[in-house]
Order: sequence, then C-alpha cells, then structure tokens
Amino acid sequence: MREMQRQREVQDMLRTAGLRPTRQRVALAELLYSRGNRHISAELLHEEAEAADVPVSLATVYNTLHQFTEAGLLREVAVEGTKTYFDTNTDDHHHFFIEGDNRVIDVPGSGVSMTRLPEAPEGMEIVRVDVVIRLRRKD
Repeated sequence: MREMQRQREVQDMLRTAGLRPTRQRVALAELLYSRGNRHISAELLHEEAEAADVPVSLATVYNTLHQFTEAGLLREVAVEGTKTYFDTNTDDHHHFFIEGDNRVIDVPGSGVSMTRLPEAPEGMEIVRVDVVIRLRRKD
C-alpha cells in the first residue's frame, strides 16, 4: 500500500514538473528521492537501477537526469570537465568535492560569502553562483 502511494506521489511530482510519468522515469525518480537529499552520478544511479531490477540503459539514465534538471527537479553540479553529479536539493547552496573519494557534499548553512560579483555582460543576467570547494585528506 505504501509503495503505491509513493508511486502516485512521484507521478504527481513528474506531472507537476511537466514530464510524462513513464515507467522508467517513475522508477528512476523513486530511486533518486527515496533516500532524501543526495548527490549522485549517472553511473551510480544506473548501478542502483540494475540492482533494483529496473531495466534501463545508461543513456536513458543520462537523458532522464538531464530532463529532471531542465524541469527543476534536480540541480547539476559540474565538478570536473567530465564528472557531473546531480543534486536532489535544488535550493541555492554550495558544495565540497572530496578528491580521491569522488564525493560531493553540501557546504553547511551559509558557509560561503560572496561580497562582490562581476557585472554581467550586456543583455545577460546572473542567475546563480555555484561554488565547488575541492578538498583532499591531509597526509
């Protein structure tokens, strides 16, 4: 009974975001949001889907994550040129990236202060500022 209710909530969330609740989108959304706020790569979500017997290709996982991001359900966190994480917390906040662990965590509270931003080029406006603070373990 609880699973059916959760599935309806996910379907409603997708419809509200303007996305059709296909079987694969619903299954991936359930995996994404069942553990609270977190940061996940497409590869890790694909592994979770396989472990949960959700038949989905890695390309479909990437496409779905980008669709969720465009719909405002996820926030993309680009750490390196080829490494992107997706954050289920879409509120404005900043991140730590732990090198070696390849892990992204939220900077707590208002841990970053920006006193001055550059002027945006003509015809443009600043939408958001993303700060990724890279960490490594001390020797």
